[in-house]
Amino acid sequence: MIYVHVPFCKQFCSYCDFYSEIATEGCFKAYADGICAEIRKRAKEMDDDPRTLYFGGGTPSVLPLSVLTRILLTLDEVGHGGPYREFTMEVNPEDIVEKGRNYVESLLALGVNRLSIGVQSFDDAMLGWMNRRHDAARAKEAFRLAREAGAENISLDLIFGISHLTDEVWADTIDQAVALGPEHISCYQLSVEGESTLADLVAEGRYREADENLCRRQYDMLCHKLAAAGYRHYEISNFAKEGFEAVHNGGYWARRPYVGIGPGAHSFRGNTRSWNSRDLRRWTATTETLSAEDSLIETIMLSLRTDKGVDAAFLHGNCSKEDIGRLMETGALVREGDRYRIPEDHFFVSDEIIRELI
Repeated sequence: MIYVHVPFCKQFCSYCDFYSEIATEGCFKAYADGICAEIRKRAKEMDDDPRTLYFGGGTPSVLPLSVLTRILLTLDEVGHGGPYREFTMEVNPEDIVEKGRNYVESLLALGVNRLSIGVQSFDDAMLGWMNRRHDAARAKEAFRLAREAGAENISLDLIFGISHLTDEVWADTIDQAVALGPEHISCYQLSVEGESTLADLVAEGRYREADENLCRRQYDMLCHKLAAAGYRHYEISNFAKEGFEAVHNGGYWARRPYVGIGPGAHSFRGNTRSWNSRDLRRWTATTETLSAEDSLIETIMLSLRTDKGVDAAFLHGNCSKEDIGRLMETGALVREGDRYRIPEDHFFVSDEIIRELI
């Protein structure tokens, strides 16, 4: 599993705290030089099973195709090129519309077989508050262009749990997403991140976080509507049509090894985690070794985020039988065969359930 971080945006969303800088033509060569050098240096760390490649950001769709091509050729050079089982590219709707159908065709020709489109909302007022570059009409146009270009695996990102997001607007956003027919939908509750514009708004008293009742209500709406539309709720924030579950992200939840390339990227192998500094000019890595307890907690936490849950023998060997029994009595935990899982109607409070176990 390989992740490439693209730390460029044309403007910053109000809620985002991921490492990113304003994209300029002059920064792309230095970035490509650094990425290719890191790929060559870390080639032996890269695993072939499952073969997934994920370009995230930032906004990967601001990259010139020449830079993307150079990175892919370097992966070929070190023996980790395509075709990949899953090659995901995060894209901004506005970039798709501005660059056109030919741009998407070029991505597909380079081996991209999954597009993750950052729609977030189909309401123009909400998109304006988020400081997104696109409006609802352009989001739909981007999806249409991607389909016409031949994209057969498209994921849409949506955000809920905003204090001034009404249930009516949220329901309409879900309905419009479903009407497009994407293979995958990821939905995230808005969170206030440390260095985001939103955090500043909260500190200044200009935004109040949504209360838990609103967030729970909107999450339940999401679950019911997507279930009715035929999507499998396979992870707390992710829904897919059968056979279109995200392979790369599934590797994260299963704690498979992955190599993160680029400034701000994270990597994981065995009991070792590392992350690159947020420095576009010269990024360096910091490494930590996880304790046995850390690894145990991660295994339980990540497994119980999914509808497959956690191995029963593993849970019995590491958690109190009394805690397990109590959670089963309240319906917060169910056993199916040799696994325990959190049922969908308790996904919203999964953090509290997991805390009781660990």
